[in-house]
Amino acid sequence: MSSDEIEVSIVMPCLDEAETIAACIDKAKAAFEANGIIGEIVVGDNGSTDGSQEIAIAHGAVVTPVPTRGYGAAIMGAIALARGRYLIMGDADDSYDYGEISKFVDKLRQGAQFVIGCRFPGGGGRIMPGAMPFLHRWLGTPVLTLLSNLFFGTRINDVNCGMRGFTRETFDKMALRSPGMEFASEMVMKAALMDIPTDQVPITLHPDGRSREPHLRTWRDGWRHLRFMLLYSPRWLFIIPGSILFLIGILGVLALSTGRVHVGDIVFSTNTHIVSAMVTLLGFQTVSLGLFAKSFAIDRGLLPPGRSTDRILRMMGLEHTVVAGLGVLAAGVALLVWAVSIWGDQEFGALDPYSVPRIVIPSVTLIVLGAQVIFTGFLLGLLGLHRPERSE
Repeated sequence: MSSDEIEVSIVMPCLDEAETIAACIDKAKAAFEANGIIGEIVVGDNGSTDGSQEIAIAHGAVVTPVPTRGYGAAIMGAIALARGRYLIMGDADDSYDYGEISKFVDKLRQGAQFVIGCRFPGGGGRIMPGAMPFLHRWLGTPVLTLLSNLFFGTRINDVNCGMRGFTRETFDKMALRSPGMEFASEMVMKAALMDIPTDQVPITLHPDGRSREPHLRTWRDGWRHLRFMLLYSPRWLFIIPGSILFLIGILGVLALSTGRVHVGDIVFSTNTHIVSAMVTLLGFQTVSLGLFAKSFAIDRGLLPPGRSTDRILRMMGLEHTVVAGLGVLAAGVALLVWAVSIWGDQEFGALDPYSVPRIVIPSVTLIVLGAQVIFTGFLLGLLGLHRPERSE
């Protein structure tokens, strides 16, 4: 069979799945025949020692060894050998019913680029008794799905569903890199960040057919998915928290520069002023780290450029940033000179421990903040040194 004739390639990662791999392959082949699909099954074997490779070959699959360990590595290894125009990925533990692949194929034939299954009733899916651990069903997947929708603007019901379909062009465009379990999260995030439309189809999740423990580890792999989401979202990891800190801090600095602040019986004074200054500087530093991370990730191809990012980075251009930083620094120096003049009026003796810090704290905050702005501009300029300038 030539590659031009193959419409669908089913790709399965495999690591010691001798108990279930045959059933998965047979169901996939039956689905091909029942739906008139010209297809193939490619297994990415991650070093099985239980004879999974021989079983897969005997049941009509193509097996490719993948020396790099990991779920993502196994799938990418299988895709590298696959010849179909449409690619459908799913596990080899018999938890996904390959008899449902026509739902994915129909969507792809209609022009969909990326189709993800949904196992949860909210999206029309079904979870059979014993098919999903309690924590996965009621905590892990719902929380990760909520965060994915919040961080990346996705509109899906089941971010962790491992049964998915996509075109080869879409897969190539995503340029996925994660060799481990994060592969599934990276795929959803890249689709959102690249504005690749995501369709959903309801599927049924069955208890897997293995007698051994699954490879997935609840807390370890859940943390890995969450960590990966945060690393792929500098906006939520750095920029939004930093902006909130900066806003709270600068409001505190400004308010306490005019005098004590009374809230009921509580009095905010010099100590709060110092803390507000610290929060201001911490907030700006966190935002700066977010801009550095975003710029670096775009340059490395980990994140696609976006209109808002381009706009911010243009605003943070070296010349603009240096001018703004010098202005902030000059304001701080002016306040400090004022404070020194007050000290001089007192013949450089002891000063009022309340009134003068109201000037010194904002002045020092502005001086440090101005220096941070200037150095942030230089580092952003260095990170973007090789980028072509955009015409306005």
